[in-house]
Amino acid sequence: MKVPKARKLTSGSWFIQLRLGGESIPITAKTEKECSRQAQFIKAEYMAGKRANPSGPIPSKLPTLGEATDTYIAKRDAVLSPATIRGYRTIRKSRFSTIMDKSLSDIADDDWQAICNAEAKLCSAKTLKNAWGLLVSVIADTTGNPPPKVKLPQVISNERPFLEPEQIRPFIQAVHGTNIEIPALLALSSLRRSEILALRWENVDLKKQLIKVRGAAVPNDKHQLVQKKENKNTASNRTVPIMLRELLEALQAARQDSGMVVRCNEDMILRRINKICAENKLPLVGVHGLRHSFVSLAYHLGVPEKIVMEIGGWSDYQTMRKIYTHIAKSDIPKYTEEFKAFFNSNNKSDA
Repeated sequence: MKVPKARKLTSGSWFIQLRLGGESIPITAKTEKECSRQAQFIKAEYMAGKRANPSGPIPSKLPTLGEATDTYIAKRDAVLSPATIRGYRTIRKSRFSTIMDKSLSDIADDDWQAICNAEAKLCSAKTLKNAWGLLVSVIADTTGNPPPKVKLPQVISNERPFLEPEQIRPFIQAVHGTNIEIPALLALSSLRRSEILALRWENVDLKKQLIKVRGAAVPNDKHQLVQKKENKNTASNRTVPIMLRELLEALQAARQDSGMVVRCNEDMILRRINKICAENKLPLVGVHGLRHSFVSLAYHLGVPEKIVMEIGGWSDYQTMRKIYTHIAKSDIPKYTEEFKAFFNSNNKSDA
């Protein structure tokens, strides 16, 4: 009985997407032969009328955690961001390795807390949280049951470094004339790294001094940049004014009729920005820290949140306020001195 040919996944497992009665049935196995055998078995049962629900579980045991994870990823690799798929495959390869070959039938809900406790000794709390987030989706998708509940270590937020308003001008001067001046100043103008790498000359209007932010470029699991038409969210499609004189001049000097504006490797951009920061005794902000530096300056200038959201492409106030709160902390010492000066001046006048 003919079934689709199995294809090998990057994890090493084999995968077939079987369609029966209008339903899609994913099948994953360790070998090509076993994958084809399972597909033939399911199709034979369905054709004989014994398999009323073609998407039901294969007789005997559930697949291993690794097979279930491969199937979950394969079902979504055409609809999710390449960066998301890359993250999923990294988790599949690196996390919970001691139980990936164990059938989900053999793992009781009560076992998962001990499994997570053991994994917590091997990685950070944030890494564990991300990995467990994938696993609960895999378990629910495979078994049809609610995922088990476990308690994970608390994730301690690391504040992302950014440039204070008085540090921005020295940074602009430091990157002037370098091969990463354009991407650095685009980031300082609010663009995300993925948006910078996707920017085309067709979307740069030097006469009106506007940049249309459309699409994104993200790395896949093979570290290759994949161009996406969609941005991170609907608010990300926006028009950003060119506010930096140095950025306008750099774009004018490099102007082309079409093609990509930035051709530098993303890792090289990050390394060069941090190297320049280190040489000038500035925080190692990286690309995304420059985006937060844009918010730092907006906060310093008293720009309304709504305007900052529009320029920066944030989709909700919660995200903006989290960044604003982080940045506001840096102003506490300055305002403390202002309070002291006010109170002390009043005391002197009363005397």
